[in-house]
Parts: sequence; structure tokens; C-alpha cells
Amino acid sequence: MKNTVLKMTIGLGIMALAAQQVQAQARNCAPRADVLQRLAETYGEKRRGIGIARQGAVMELFASDQSGSWTITVTMPDGMTCLVASGRAYEQMADVLPPNT
Repeated sequence: MKNTVLKMTIGLGIMALAAQQVQAQARNCAPRADVLQRLAETYGEKRRGIGIARQGAVMELFASDQSGSWTITVTMPDGMTCLVASGRAYEQMADVLPPNT
């Protein structure tokens, strides 16, 4: 179950990163501690998944069980964290994905 959620999270994060990384870094970045504090205090989000992206970047998925909000962040090696995507209606899935053919 955890592996499936992690794989889905990584896949979504990589796609979002590839499409939006340049724009996100230009507008929505701050030191990691500041971003994590805001996600926790303002949205009640906790880390639900993590993966390694290009150039040593770390992609993380944060979500709230109570509000259903979610956020994907990318943290660069210099400690700056950028918001890549966010949304609502987060649900943790336990479904097994079909094999690739």
C-alpha cells in the first residue's frame, strides 16, 4: 500500500516538476523551514510521500486528512523549497495499479 502511494506520488511530482519547476522557483520559493511551518499551521498538512528528482532535488507530497488539501514541493540542495502544485480532495489510495504492458 505504501509503495503504491509513494510511486504515484513520485510520478505526479516528477510530471508537475517538469512542467512547472521554472515558474515555481521564480514565484513560490522560500527556506524549507518556513514552507513546512506554513503548510502545517495554515493548512494542517503533513508529509505523505517523498522522492528524489533531478539535480539532487527532493520532491515531497504534503496533505491534510481533515481538509483534504495537498501540496507538492521541491527542495533544492541549497535549502530553498518551491511550491510546485496544490489542490484539494486528497485521498490516500490502497488500490494496486495495473501492471504496465
